[in-house]
Amino acid sequence: MAVSYDNLWKLLIDKKLKRTDLKQLCGISSNVLAKLGKNEPVSIDSLEKICLSLNCQIEEIMQIVEDNK
Repeated sequence: MAVSYDNLWKLLIDKKLKRTDLKQLCGISSNVLAKLGKNEPVSIDSLEKICLSLNCQIEEIMQIVEDNK
């Protein structure tokens, strides 16, 4: 299984925010932002920061997808 953060990027567009805005708003590191961009797993702590900052639920920013390996 793999993760996809496509919903997060759509939510940022809806809120007229850039990825750098997300980093500053949530207090996440550049490494976390890079992992999100590559659909790599990140800590629950980071996901919680994002959800609290964007006032959303975790299913609104990520989803589990089938791994095509």
